[in-house]
Amino acid sequence: MPILYNDATREFHLQTDKTSYIFNILKNEQLGQLYYGKKLRHRDSFERLFHIEEMPNTACVYEGDLVFSLDILKQEYPVYGTTDFREPAYQVLQQSGSRITNFVYQHHIIQQGKNKLAGLPATYVEHDEEATTLEISLYDEEIDVEIQLSYSVFEQLNAITRSARFINHGREEVNLTRAMSASIDLPDADFEMVHLSGAWARERHMKNRKLVPGLQSISSTRGTSSAQQNPFLALKRPSTTEHHGDVYGVSLVYSGNFLAQVEVDHYDVTRLMIGINPFDFNWLLESGESFQTPEVVMVYSAEGLNDMSQTYHKLYRSRLARGTWRDRERPVLINNWEATYFDFDEKKILELAKSSKELGVELFVLDDGWFGKRDADTTSLGDWFEDKRKLPNGISQLAKNIADLGMKFGLWFEPEMVSEVSELYKTHPDWIIHVPNRNSSHGRNQLVLDFSRQEVVDYIHGLVAGVLRDAPISYVKWDMNRYMTEIGSLELPANRQREVAHRYILGVYSLYERLTSEFPDVLFESCAGGGSRFDPGMLHYAPQGWTSDDTDAVERLKIQYGTSMVYPLSSMGAHVSAVPNHQVGRITSLKTRAEVAYFGAFGYELDVTKMDDEEKAIVTAQIAFYKENRSLIQQGQFYRLASPFADDGNVTSWMVVSDDQSEAIFGYYQVLAKPNPGYARAFFKGLHPEFEYVIDGIDDTFYGDELMEAGLQLNRYRQDKHPSDFSSIVYKLTRV
Repeated sequence: MPILYNDATREFHLQTDKTSYIFNILKNEQLGQLYYGKKLRHRDSFERLFHIEEMPNTACVYEGDLVFSLDILKQEYPVYGTTDFREPAYQVLQQSGSRITNFVYQHHIIQQGKNKLAGLPATYVEHDEEATTLEISLYDEEIDVEIQLSYSVFEQLNAITRSARFINHGREEVNLTRAMSASIDLPDADFEMVHLSGAWARERHMKNRKLVPGLQSISSTRGTSSAQQNPFLALKRPSTTEHHGDVYGVSLVYSGNFLAQVEVDHYDVTRLMIGINPFDFNWLLESGESFQTPEVVMVYSAEGLNDMSQTYHKLYRSRLARGTWRDRERPVLINNWEATYFDFDEKKILELAKSSKELGVELFVLDDGWFGKRDADTTSLGDWFEDKRKLPNGISQLAKNIADLGMKFGLWFEPEMVSEVSELYKTHPDWIIHVPNRNSSHGRNQLVLDFSRQEVVDYIHGLVAGVLRDAPISYVKWDMNRYMTEIGSLELPANRQREVAHRYILGVYSLYERLTSEFPDVLFESCAGGGSRFDPGMLHYAPQGWTSDDTDAVERLKIQYGTSMVYPLSSMGAHVSAVPNHQVGRITSLKTRAEVAYFGAFGYELDVTKMDDEEKAIVTAQIAFYKENRSLIQQGQFYRLASPFADDGNVTSWMVVSDDQSEAIFGYYQVLAKPNPGYARAFFKGLHPEFEYVIDGIDDTFYGDELMEAGLQLNRYRQDKHPSDFSSIVYKLTRV
């Protein structure tokens, strides 16, 4: 049984195959944290893990008891104001002005399966035996409010999910000023904090910093999870590597403003918490109403960062992503954006499609510029009607013509935005996120529609669904190209204005839910100016995302390596684009560009009609290779071998291995050539030590243990004996 309860000592023991998570009910009927880490055998009592003694200069709960202080106790869902001076997981503002609460244990239930979260994305089960759920009720009698803490244990997948639900049973309204999804107190501070930071065109770079006393955090206040920070944080021991050592990961299944925070107290206890950012947040709970926090996925590994990542990959690929395309091989696509930008017509699009089909491309995607009077990024967002100047026969006929070529057809939308120069804005200027009598800032010459309003979501649904019904469309690229400013809604009263950002994201989720349910055979790809909303919340609706607008092969090494810390290869849109690269101006070979992009959902973003015969032959071979191996790439186990974030960072290496260990694909990339470099050796991972493998292009065989322990001498076998800048190697391994 993955969830055990010791009745005599009132202890909960949550177990996965490799993990134990233990907490108890304290003397004051609140919850205390005992242990999180490598799996422990179950005992009738874990009291030996619980010890407190009198400490100086603190406040204590009970008169005459100088020991019991929340200031020195590890806790499960802590609150401020009753002897704990650290930042809390939640805070409830009452009509009296008080923020002091006393939520105490009432009861709990343990059941098979896992419930859905109302209006929010979350992991799920297909059969009840896949997970076991613990629900604990905490209750404050004075204000008649309940907190339901939910824990689901994916025993085989070594993951535990958490969330909290606040229910107002009372007659008076209350305000949630803080409602984090999870908090974990760890007994020491000997950790380094790993997070994924960046900006547009350089998203999700790995950052690493040692914990120090006080607060350290990452967050977003941009209305999205953002390119600047990703809603993920890990704590690892200083000696932990990709393949050895302890690491604790928390990942928030949410796409809006978030906070992931670590606080180290005066006794080096580490408090890790994650959830909706309390900055500029308040939620009014009227009598009978409830509020659900987003879900957190906690993963502990004693086998390094890569093992933690593999847990996230498998869970997110199979029990967060949903729908027809979850397990299907993704089509090789071409997107016209960098080939044409806004300058195209029907003839040009059909020429691109025909040339692409000849190379083996399976899906043609028409990007921005097909609607309204969209000749630049200054007009027409919100007017989702085809531009008959460019497409005189409409989207429907264009899609049919491309289908007649034997290809699927995809289309770009940006449903959440409106241009000031548009029919929609002219009719409904009040439908934007804004504050009356204040300037409305713009980004990319566009404004944000108020998706906290149901009528706005309904209107956009009608337009998008109408296009999808009228044409044979197989793929939708859903873009979002600006952050929120002047956050306010004309629909909500003054005391609910700080709910707008969260209500907006709920509106986005509801539109995704309606469209993916109505069009289950359409492959949705999320995009946000590239990777500005690449998060688990989006993955629940769109099984792949556009990883970054930056398609430069060298920069993509960092972006894809960092993204793989949490997200599976099947979720990463990865394209080959033209050179000089449109984002950084770098010139890399067609070979290297493809050999980086193979490790994702593969495609092209260039003008194939301008290629010569030699380039077309190379692309044809690349597409054939990817088609042959895409099941392995999209569903296999991913191993990071050499990091672009290392001190030198000149070499990146990774590989993917099939579940039965009979096949693997290895990638090795060198950024700059070095004079007289010495011998390069690659050490593989994940192979079966007793299997004998053949490597394409090498006239020899190797046992798995040789490749993993002794390594492969790259100088001996690589064809380019004097590799240039931006060189790459990809090897396919097959069991003999």
